[in-house]
Amino acid sequence: MANDEDAVLTAVGPRLRALRRQRGTTLNQLAETTGVSVSTLSRLESGGRRPTLELLLPLAKAYQVSLDDLVGAPATGDPRVRPQPIVRHGVTFLPLTRRAGGLQAFKQILPPGTPSCDDGLQTHEGYEWLYVLSGRLRLRLAEHDLLLTAGEAAEFDTHLPHCLSNPGPEPAEVLSLFGPQGERVHVRARPKQG
Repeated sequence: MANDEDAVLTAVGPRLRALRRQRGTTLNQLAETTGVSVSTLSRLESGGRRPTLELLLPLAKAYQVSLDDLVGAPATGDPRVRPQPIVRHGVTFLPLTRRAGGLQAFKQILPPGTPSCDDGLQTHEGYEWLYVLSGRLRLRLAEHDLLLTAGEAAEFDTHLPHCLSNPGPEPAEVLSLFGPQGERVHVRARPKQG
């Protein structure tokens, strides 16, 4: 951990010099803008002075960048999921969960006419819940042939022969929850019967 911090702090000087040169600013101009002396700025850039918060805050303000950008801080436990798309048989899968195993969430984007169910229906371990965000989704499930539109949902045991396809003229976007070991989605709240 200390080595990581040392590496970040060591890289601040060259980063400050490169940023100043990129902006076409002299040490004198920067000193006037920040109130930090020219000699201190020069030692910061050369690595002769360790960067402190008191020195970095006015520099970040002058350069109009965040402190993280100014020092090149390593990424920290960012809770956002940044999905890496997976394309299979023309369908784009965007994983919405990070961990492997257990219940998985995906956004699926099916271009018109994909995939074809001509190769037959598939079966595998698991349980799936689908919600159509936009477009139309054809769900062939055993003896059923269903057309789902935006706002409709379906859930099924994937041991049943099934196939998903897009019969519509525009892409279909689907939210999918899949439990590889047969985990089901549990709904706790129900709308009032009126």
